[in-house]
Amino acid sequence: MGPARRHLHHAVGAALLAAALLLSAAVPGATAQQETEDEHGFSYVPGSPNGPDRWGKINTLWAECSNGEMQSPIDLSDDRVTLVRSLGFLNYSYRPAEASIVNRGHDIQVKFSGDAGRLVINGTVYHLRQLHWHTPSEHTVDGRRYVMELHLVHQTTENKTAVIGVFYETGNIPDLFLKTLEPSIRRIGDTRDREEPIGVVDPNGARATGSVYYRYMGSLTTPPCTEGVVWTVFKTVCLNLNAWMAASRVAGMGWVGLASLTSSPQPFFRKPMSSTFQVLCLCRFAMWPSTSWIFSGRQWLTAMRTTRGRFRR
Repeated sequence: MGPARRHLHHAVGAALLAAALLLSAAVPGATAQQETEDEHGFSYVPGSPNGPDRWGKINTLWAECSNGEMQSPIDLSDDRVTLVRSLGFLNYSYRPAEASIVNRGHDIQVKFSGDAGRLVINGTVYHLRQLHWHTPSEHTVDGRRYVMELHLVHQTTENKTAVIGVFYETGNIPDLFLKTLEPSIRRIGDTRDREEPIGVVDPNGARATGSVYYRYMGSLTTPPCTEGVVWTVFKTVCLNLNAWMAASRVAGMGWVGLASLTSSPQPFFRKPMSSTFQVLCLCRFAMWPSTSWIFSGRQWLTAMRTTRGRFRR
């Protein structure tokens, strides 16, 4: 590809992503992006009557799970990205707020009842509503699945959604946020749909510590699989093995052998997918020593690609 064509390719890709982000926040008649509250009607077991490959047929309101063109999760493939210029600013700040912890069967959720802070994308304010964990991870990086993935879910007053994802792997560095929640996780671990207040929770402890993240337009990863969700997925962090074992009792599937997570995918997840309409950005930035993470356009190195074909597992 020649320089002129490459420049045009970058410009078109950046414009497509920017337009998608703006439209997702500005269209007043867009479908509200809310996960299904009653999760007894579907499962994560492939091949089962209500497994991921059947979600779109279980309920007509879930049709996008089968025929959507910008679905999540996806494989975040480093070898297919192309560097482009900055796309704008990233600004999010969190604060301690009252919360409860919920066993939803397939994951653990910390649900905030107070003001837990916000994320701003292209001038649109997304308020932090809840965070939860999936094990193993829903997204993959170059086909690799991590032991766990944290989702921080933000919504506008019109229920448009932006999610920050963080990968976890086992290591020697304790995850203090999970350690604080571990007693509550153990109390609700054996009772699906159990919810209990846990007082004030500081979501700053759950923020990513890396300097590289991906950005793309996707969907909810559970029914109704509504599209138009702004995804920001960070690279790997470490967590303490004991904390992971406590979380994994509830988050998705329970105990699995650690070795198998790197050798072959586990069966309890939605297969990563792709569409030619999705643009993936890889962003780098410098860390700021404050409770509000604000990154200028000069600190961004971005990469994008238009996905083609199916991602490998």
